[in-house]
Amino acid sequence: MALALLSLTTPGLADAARLRTQYSGVVNLNDATAAQLDLLPGVGEKAAQRIIEQRTRRRFQRVEELVRVKGFGKKRFLKLKPHLSLDGPTTLKVEQVLPPPAEGKEVVATNR
Repeated sequence: MALALLSLTTPGLADAARLRTQYSGVVNLNDATAAQLDLLPGVGEKAAQRIIEQRTRRRFQRVEELVRVKGFGKKRFLKLKPHLSLDGPTTLKVEQVLPPPAEGKEVVATNR
């Protein structure tokens, strides 16, 4: 119980719980490593390996061909599409950021 009260009153702990993940950049489907593919939202180690196996048989000609990989349907592909590329370097970065304040709500800083 004391721990719960501490987390509600200690500045910083509440902010850490509200962090959201922000993705920027792209992953080159034809050249990315398994670790780089694993950075994509919702893509884990096994899915990254399936992408590599697919491109070993036949390199991707279009990013839409990702739906040929087991576990990647249209819905999942559409979520990933902004972060997919077939040329250039892999530049995907994953950051933890605070969400912007809600519209109409005033942010008041207090010094406790």
